[in-house]
Amino acid sequence: MINLQQQLPHYLKLIRFDRPIGSYLLLWPTLWALWIAAKGIPDLKILIVFVAGVFVMRSAGCAINDFADRDIDAHVERTENRPLATGAISAKEAIGVFIALSILAFILALQLNALTIKLSVIALLLAATYPFMKRIHMLPQVHLGLAFAWAIPMAYTALNNSLPDLNNWLIFLTTIVWTTMYDTMYGMADRDEDLKLGLKSTAILFGDNDKLIVGLMQLMVIILLAIVGALSSLGGFYYLAVVGASIFFVYQQFLIKDRDAKLCFLAFQNNNWFGMVVFIGLALDYFI
Repeated sequence: MINLQQQLPHYLKLIRFDRPIGSYLLLWPTLWALWIAAKGIPDLKILIVFVAGVFVMRSAGCAINDFADRDIDAHVERTENRPLATGAISAKEAIGVFIALSILAFILALQLNALTIKLSVIALLLAATYPFMKRIHMLPQVHLGLAFAWAIPMAYTALNNSLPDLNNWLIFLTTIVWTTMYDTMYGMADRDEDLKLGLKSTAILFGDNDKLIVGLMQLMVIILLAIVGALSSLGGFYYLAVVGASIFFVYQQFLIKDRDAKLCFLAFQNNNWFGMVVFIGLALDYFI
């Protein structure tokens, strides 16, 4: 019999309750899409559902990720203290947490229209399968990008009850590229351990060209955001924010220049500020 009170701290650690960076990185593009689809502040109920859904789905993703990596994390310095790696919780408990959070996420989706509910099933499949991709192909970061970006068409359908327009798909593409970029930085921090364990990642695939390809993806994100702004008839606040946010990309290139694992991880985390600044500019443009 599981003692819930005793295990709760371990469950919170499992879902990275104390490390919300992943939730923030998922939240910002979701808010971009909601504001652009609504041409301003979205319906409050839909906004609450999506914000809650971001944190619930990211938490579910962490639980299934640690289940998938339960035999690996103990061999990696950065992850050796995760609760599954230390034996603080069992594999069955991790699956139980994932199922409970997935049900909660689906209950949230049920508050939306039928088209968005159908899209939510795809979101769950993407989140559930991502952790296993590093054993299958060299592009697990792209798979994560798809999982994170799937909130974008869902935001449009929730507000408009119709299939997304071209601009929404451009935000979707932007999110995939951005996620792939910063998760490649994350992979650069783990590259040595991943090679020893026989795992796959874009950081390994790109090899010595990793910094260049990361830079090209950063440039692509900026160009795509500019196109999104033009198609949405956004103004000065938005473009000023995009230009300002691009400074974070320059800083990230400085951090990863020597491929130091800790600095690569810091560069990954720095993307939170990029997403936030873009959203602030976007929100101001619609507000003022």
